[in-house]
Parts: sequence; C-alpha cells; structure tokens
Amino acid sequence: MINETIKKYQNKVAEFARERDWDQFHTIKNLSMALSVECSELMEHFQWDLDKNNADDLSPKKKQEVEDELIDIFIYWLRITDKMDINLEEAFERKFRENIEKYPADKVRGSSKKYNEY
Repeated sequence: MINETIKKYQNKVAEFARERDWDQFHTIKNLSMALSVECSELMEHFQWDLDKNNADDLSPKKKQEVEDELIDIFIYWLRITDKMDINLEEAFERKFRENIEKYPADKVRGSSKKYNEY
C-alpha cells in the first residue's frame, strides 16, 4: 500500500532528475547532504521564535514557507530511498518494532528521556 504511493512519487522525482541530467550528482552522499541542508532551512523558520510552537501560531505566508521546506525534505528523502531501493513498508515495520521495544509505554509515558536514560 505505502510502497505504491511512494513509488509514484519516487518515479516522478527520478524523471525530473533524468530530464535535467542530474542523476550523475545524486549520490547517496550528495543527497544526504542536500537533505540536511533542507532540514536546516526548515529549522531556520523557527530559530529564535520562542512563541511559534504550533501551526496556528504561524502566519499564512510562514506556513507556506514551512510547507515548501517540508516538501523539499520529502523530495530528497524520496530520492535517497529510491536510490537505496529501500522497501519502505518492511523498513518502517522493523524500525517501529525497535522503537516499541526501546520505548515501552509503561516506562516512558510522559518522559522525554532517551531510551538509554531510563
């Protein structure tokens, strides 16, 4: 289910890169660095804004800018997962099970501690 929808987007992004002859630049290293840059651009929208903690706190313009950064992040994420041929359903289920084991609800409820701190 998830793979069908994601595959559609992966193909769209791959075609976009092919049409521009950018595949040569889309190494995992370069894509991961670009992803990090986009994440930093997302964080920049909230830097020093102590009162901007919820979507309702953002102006329509700022909300659109944040949305654009999130989509840029998603595009690089799509490209990396495609290049690495990751089965997203399997990877998600495996990692989610690991998180359930790391963070049992009865031990971590209401706590922000990392799994190795409780």
